[in-house]
Amino acid sequence: MKNILVVGGAGYIGSHCVKMLKERGYNPVVYDNLSKGHRAAVRGIKFEKGDLGDKKKLARVFKKHDIEAVMHFAAFIEVGESVKEPARYYNNNIVKVISLLDAMVENGIKYFVFSSTAATFGEPVEPKISEAHPQNPINPYGQSKLMVEKVLKDYDKAYGLKSSVLRYFNAAGADDGGKIGESHTPETHLLPIILQAAAGKRESIKIFGTDYPTKDGSCVRDFVHVNDLSSAHILALEKMARSGESDDFNLGSGEGFTVKEVIESAKRVTGRDFKVETAARRAGDPAVLVADSAKAKRVLGWETLYNLDKIIKTAWRWEQKRRY
Repeated sequence: MKNILVVGGAGYIGSHCVKMLKERGYNPVVYDNLSKGHRAAVRGIKFEKGDLGDKKKLARVFKKHDIEAVMHFAAFIEVGESVKEPARYYNNNIVKVISLLDAMVENGIKYFVFSSTAATFGEPVEPKISEAHPQNPINPYGQSKLMVEKVLKDYDKAYGLKSSVLRYFNAAGADDGGKIGESHTPETHLLPIILQAAAGKRESIKIFGTDYPTKDGSCVRDFVHVNDLSSAHILALEKMARSGESDDFNLGSGEGFTVKEVIESAKRVTGRDFKVETAARRAGDPAVLVADSAKAKRVLGWETLYNLDKIIKTAWRWEQKRRY
């Protein structure tokens, strides 16, 4: 298996996965409508501009490039926005994904790697979240991802479409060489916002909620480097091809940090001080999200190579020489 269609491959995680696929001898083809992604992130890679819900265009692309598997990174991902605009999220994250899956079934493509999320679990009932943890999303973003997980199980039974579901915790960091990195408009993710404050591009950083039941009142999150996530995608694809079976994996470092701790780490790594403000909680934010990734380590042989300081160092390098 060599020819992989990476849907949403010009986005943050997708572009890093495309880079790693190329480095490991695969032939990635990026399929992206560029509503969120950046063409500059995938220079030198085969590129097809198209919409996730365009079955006819997808069928042509599948045939043109002899596609054997699909990786999906084309979701809308902002929790707060999903609460305000659920219809937009359900349309893009469910309806259009079903169109993609139908196009795959109609064209005989049997392997699908799906970027899911820890948001499918909702409020944790255990200190670390394994694959067996109950899934009770508390926002439309998490609901949309969980629905596709259920669809994939039914498509496996009915059509033999095999899938590997990968539930990310907090993706962070950037390419070690600083050539590609995280770039959203507007930026809503914690670490790039912190580093923009460190770089003087923002007046301050806000902590949303200081009354959570955590050690310092701010949310606890598990940060995993984008390259570690990319490695997991490739390992999951290879395992699925070997076994012919669908599976699901939680991907995180297994270590939780409060927002305040991340801010202090960023100040230490960058050597910069900046203003920190507090604000009310945001709708749909759980207090604590930390992964139990033992299954991915056991079944896939996956390991995380970046701790929080290394994650921040790569993100800071990108922030200082941002290219798009």
